Amino acid sequence: MYIVQIASECAPVIKAGGLGDVVYGLSREVEKKGHCVEVILPKYDCMRYDQIWGLHEAYRDLWVPWNGGVINCTVHCGWVHGQLCFFIEPHCEENFFNRGTYYGALDDHMRFAFFSKAALEFLLKANKRPDVIHCHDWQTGLVPVLLYEIYKFQGMDTQRICYTIHNFKHQGIAGTNILWATGLNRPEYYFHPDRLQDNFNPFGLNFMKGGIVYSNAFNTVSPHHAWEAHNTDVGCGLGGTIHQHQGKFSGILNGISYDMWNPAADTFIPQHYSPETFEKKSVNKQALRDRLLLRDEDKPLVCYVGRLDNQKGVHLVHHAIYHALNRGAQFVLLGSATETSIHSWFWHEKNHLNDNPDCHLELSFNEELAHLIYAGADIVVVPSNYEPCGLTQVIALRYGTVPVVRGVGGLVNTVFDYDYDEARSPNERNGFVFYQQDNYALETALDRALDLYYQVPEKFQQLAQQGMAYDYSWNKPADQYLALYEFIRHP
Repeated sequence: MYIVQIASECAPVIKAGGLGDVVYGLSREVEKKGHCVEVILPKYDCMRYDQIWGLHEAYRDLWVPWNGGVINCTVHCGWVHGQLCFFIEPHCEENFFNRGTYYGALDDHMRFAFFSKAALEFLLKANKRPDVIHCHDWQTGLVPVLLYEIYKFQGMDTQRICYTIHNFKHQGIAGTNILWATGLNRPEYYFHPDRLQDNFNPFGLNFMKGGIVYSNAFNTVSPHHAWEAHNTDVGCGLGGTIHQHQGKFSGILNGISYDMWNPAADTFIPQHYSPETFEKKSVNKQALRDRLLLRDEDKPLVCYVGRLDNQKGVHLVHHAIYHALNRGAQFVLLGSATETSIHSWFWHEKNHLNDNPDCHLELSFNEELAHLIYAGADIVVVPSNYEPCGLTQVIALRYGTVPVVRGVGGLVNTVFDYDYDEARSPNERNGFVFYQQDNYALETALDRALDLYYQVPEKFQQLAQQGMAYDYSWNKPADQYLALYEFIRHP
């Protein structure tokens, strides 16, 4: 099969969140299974050019119809850690992708509408006819709309679209001007509840809704999150649209790259280890303490790695710090805040705890340190308010770090409670789960983890090793996506 991914991110060259990891990891795994995959991306001025090999012009003078005129683009080509990628560079006054940032501009809806149009124009003019076009999140929600309303009639009538939603919170809302700019026109046609009209704003067009309505299949990034989006307010207003199109909706769990996340070969940690040599993990715990100037005592080390924002249950992250310290554990946090108020709050805590020999808060993101924390910690807390998939708990399991998670989204599909998961035998359980959003719920789960560590250390180690035995690589998800691709090609 020939598959083209159209996305706003691809790690490590363009990464603002988990989307980039998914686009890269899935593409590489599908190629390993014998298929051809190409990725189309914007050419941002701020992307990691040092992560691209052999960048060169692949298509000059791509004229993209836009706003009643045309915009000239150059399409560049290069390899990102073995993955063939095309980068679209528009030459126009708007400087769509020369903003020093990936997202956050007031005209983001225009920027990514143009990117969606340019990506299809490139496929058309370069005579590329993939079997499946796989696009992601609101930024490319217009791709299926443009394909089936315009490009289908210009020689792209056999292409099929898979649309993956990584986060329902950001949906891409725009007005009539987007129709004139893209050449879709006909506002009376698109401002319809069965097409692009936003479910709560009759004057808004919803990019993500367009992706759902016009795609051949759409999915989100875990089975449980698919259920939540369909049946609860986690769908952020799109539940009705999902219900209308539920026959083509599914949840496929994300994987992680086992090349990048592998304690037996990780170049960022001082001591490699495996389930069979688990005792060597303690060397990394010592190295983490040395690096962060923590007290060298025999006690559990609890960590949090990830963004500091409301989605991640930041109030429970804060509570976990003090509860772990009160229980005689150490706590390490690595993450940056997405809001000024949260940033100020955690800087205050950092200063307050600065002289505590059992605690370190690192309010930034550092890839190397993240690897060392996963390898050195005993327990990781993931108390998310909602979590489409979650990579933190999956990485932690790979490194034998026991997760304490809230039972939402993909966390439910990957972590199985040590005491209470009756669907699995004791030797298949791998962590601790709580369900409410209050401090007491977190405490009960974290206490169960710490009690096991203190009172029955051999069973705690066995639980950590059971977590390492799980396969959350891209192998199985890639097979599920390939089955979905085949289904929409031959329904």
